[in-house]
Amino acid sequence: MTKKVIAVDLDGTLLNSDSKLSEFTKETIKKISKKGHHVVITTGRPYRMAREFYKELELHTPMINFNGSLTHIPEKKWQQERCITLDKEYLLDIVKRKEEIEADFIAGEYRKKFYITAPNETIADPKLFGVESFQPENQFNPELVTKNPNCILLQTHALADELNQFYQQQLSINTWGGPLNILECTPKGVNKAFALKHLLEVLNVERKDLIAFGDEHNDTEMLAFADTGYAMKNANQTLLPYADEQLPLTNDQDGVAHQLLKLFL
Repeated sequence: MTKKVIAVDLDGTLLNSDSKLSEFTKETIKKISKKGHHVVITTGRPYRMAREFYKELELHTPMINFNGSLTHIPEKKWQQERCITLDKEYLLDIVKRKEEIEADFIAGEYRKKFYITAPNETIADPKLFGVESFQPENQFNPELVTKNPNCILLQTHALADELNQFYQQQLSINTWGGPLNILECTPKGVNKAFALKHLLEVLNVERKDLIAFGDEHNDTEMLAFADTGYAMKNANQTLLPYADEQLPLTNDQDGVAHQLLKLFL
């Protein structure tokens, strides 16, 4: 059988509603990997918030984080690693305009750390950043911003379209959806499909051998790009036009694992 690249989103897709991997999913992914297929976590999460799942699944494949900004093999030097960042001046400028854009908080996200303007649990939930509580080193300080971030998160009453217009479409600014009014700013033109295209070239795999699983609007390009794109039963309706098939099971029903079982085991 031809070896496939299997791109899997985490939240709402591979993880259940408690943000956990079920034992069935873990065992299924391990069996798929042993058959020589490349299971690739492809997530909007920063690396520090995806690392534990990579280890639980016993993966050795590349991982894609920040919705395509970072493609790497965790804890290894890899010549084909690609890390695309935002100019730090955007982060500094958005923080300067905090009052103007009515931002509750603004955060610069890096591979293994983050800085937030309001490390206050009444304003921002630490779990959004993969920590139980904020620490002094998480406090935003312009002098600490010496490197370009992978992405910028802000909770604001401004609209993504308004910010996109203000920054003259130089960034990719999208909403997370849901009740939190969180906007994510990433390098323009970067998305999960952008990263997967690079990865296929590196692995010398054809696009016809890529399958992908997702549930949200940040998975649209990935599902459209894959030879077969699967939307979860619990997927956002905006994703469905980009999927080749909607799975009959949700993330809480191990939808991905059952489909992989059907396809490969």
